[in-house]
Amino acid sequence: MPPQGAKQREIRITTEFITLGQLIKLLDLVNSGAEVKALLATARFAVNDEPDDRRGRKIYPGDIVTLPNQTRVKVISK
Repeated sequence: MPPQGAKQREIRITTEFITLGQLIKLLDLVNSGAEVKALLATARFAVNDEPDDRRGRKIYPGDIVTLPNQTRVKVISK
């Protein structure tokens, strides 16, 4: 259950999965892969409420990614 007052949004993907690094770029949190690496080294992300800092982590439809600002992003398929 999300923390009270947490923002939620959905991101639609058309592929089987998206990596955490690709999702971070898709959300316009950074401009480049190098920035993704730096952000993951300093900020807290969670996938399905488990902390994760691997930019290659596969995110599938139904997964929920929590951003450092506590926004929860649900990945959905087309």
